[in-house]
Amino acid sequence: MTQAPPSGAQAVRRALDVLHCFHDNAPDLSASELARRLELSTSTAHRLARTLLGAGFLEQDARTARYRLGPAVTELGRLSYHQRGLHLVAPELADLAHRTGATADLALRSGPHAVIVAGGSVTPKVGLRRPLHSTALGKVLLAWPRAGEGGAESLPPLRAFTDRTIVDPSRLAEELERVRADGHALNDGESAYGIRTLAVPVLDHADSARFALAVRATPEVITADRMDWFLTQARTCARALEILLLPPSERRSAVMT
Repeated sequence: MTQAPPSGAQAVRRALDVLHCFHDNAPDLSASELARRLELSTSTAHRLARTLLGAGFLEQDARTARYRLGPAVTELGRLSYHQRGLHLVAPELADLAHRTGATADLALRSGPHAVIVAGGSVTPKVGLRRPLHSTALGKVLLAWPRAGEGGAESLPPLRAFTDRTIVDPSRLAEELERVRADGHALNDGESAYGIRTLAVPVLDHADSARFALAVRATPEVITADRMDWFLTQARTCARALEILLLPPSERRSAVMT
């Protein structure tokens, strides 16, 4: 396979693709494994990895020569975490989890995924990305998109995780209409059997979901007759997060007073 050396915007895109290979707690990767994932020649993948290594975005195991994310990624991630005010939300999420007996998570949108940025699901061994179409968090982010973000029509082919997963785009569009009308999203076994999740938006002044907030447990905990109570708890927390995460000029008028 003959490939011209990457240059300009193409090189930037490919370098970013290398970093994306390490999503969801991916293991250390060799240059040949990066090449296979990205459908590049090994020599091209090696050059990209060495460039990222020199800039601190990757680091290399001296014994195995395999790559992992480097300190520059950690630094930027921590800076972004604090710039978004996410370090302030842990007490609110912990209180919500304590009151409900459920796992509480906060997510934002990244392309076709909901990325969990705080809450009980953030652990070293669990990936943080969730598909938009099969999760309550994702449905909320799709139902109240920010400017420039697409709705159901912007997603790649919809993958089934259980026999309850919505994989037809027209059905998903109908589901999102219900989500907007109800003010919340429900995931009842669409990602995994035996898991029920309720999610609500953290809205800004343009009624766009900056974040989605979810409570997740089993159907024995989030029962049908207690859903309204769980939603009340989640919405109360979401209003508090609007104050914590949004500057006054970007908050809804109802929560500025």
